[in-house]
Amino acid sequence: MRFKQFSMAIAAFCLAGGAAAAAMPRFAVVYDAGGKFDKSFNQSAAGGVERFKKETGLNVFEAQASSDTQAEQVLRALARKKLELIVSIGFSQTQAVQKVAAEYPKVHFAIIDGNAVGKNINSILFKEQEGSYLVGIAAAMAAKSGKVGFVGGMDIPLIRAFACGYVQGAKAVNPKIEVQQNMVGTTAAAWNDPAKGGELARAQFDRGADVVFAVAGGSGLGALQMAKAKGKLAIGVDSNQNDVQPGFVLTSMVKQVGNAAYDAFTQAKNGQFQAGVSYKGLKEGGVDWALDKNNRAIVPAAMEQRVTAARADIISGKIKVVDYRAAGSCPQ
Repeated sequence: MRFKQFSMAIAAFCLAGGAAAAAMPRFAVVYDAGGKFDKSFNQSAAGGVERFKKETGLNVFEAQASSDTQAEQVLRALARKKLELIVSIGFSQTQAVQKVAAEYPKVHFAIIDGNAVGKNINSILFKEQEGSYLVGIAAAMAAKSGKVGFVGGMDIPLIRAFACGYVQGAKAVNPKIEVQQNMVGTTAAAWNDPAKGGELARAQFDRGADVVFAVAGGSGLGALQMAKAKGKLAIGVDSNQNDVQPGFVLTSMVKQVGNAAYDAFTQAKNGQFQAGVSYKGLKEGGVDWALDKNNRAIVPAAMEQRVTAARADIISGKIKVVDYRAAGSCPQ
């Protein structure tokens, strides 16, 4: 939903009264600049929202904020209506959530992928480095050239954490592997530029990379398309993107954003909202790699076995994957 449309919806909400007002949603979700149908992060969240709506019969206001300023305006408009829970999708809304939540202490907020502080805020974070380690193993095993690539969206610590986990997994297979890394940009526009994502992937393939891990929201779709054009392999992210270019997507680093959104709404509905920070990794079912009919034929048994073994070792603590955000650097 574009902001103008959202504003009209809010205006209608403000004018509603009596029985009509009672029928209005008690919950809301605000997607970030990538949009609800980015086939990645936001769309994964949208899947959880739809599941909640279907199972409960309750409606959820859905809006998109294309900038920090817009996010603040949208959140404040929703908070004025005293909804039970407003879920913000994406780190870019962190400051807006923290500011508006302080203004409306009786409204509950949840932010997925951001760490906002407040007694009425639930911050849901992921251990992206763990899932990225797994797909790094797969990439290295598939790379006959000894070269792989990484295309990130916005150059921020979160995306560097994906890259760092990927490098660690790849080097566990081949310590001498070459990992090329590029970012689409430094602003929110970096999430929605598939042409640039494709160009960066092309350059990495041309420099010898056999596999490129695309962690760039909508921009990553360009990298996946380029893998097909070049007869190479890509790795998807957030949603299971194995079906985007079947046969050319080696796997996807699935981030269960949908489950996080669904759980947040369900807990609020049941009166179980809890403020604070929660982390979801392999052990908590927050991240994983994807193996299905769309990539089964290009994932050899040896690759599956090695990734499965590493998965178990990370969960048990035998393998400890360094988090770039905590360490401030990535192991060489």
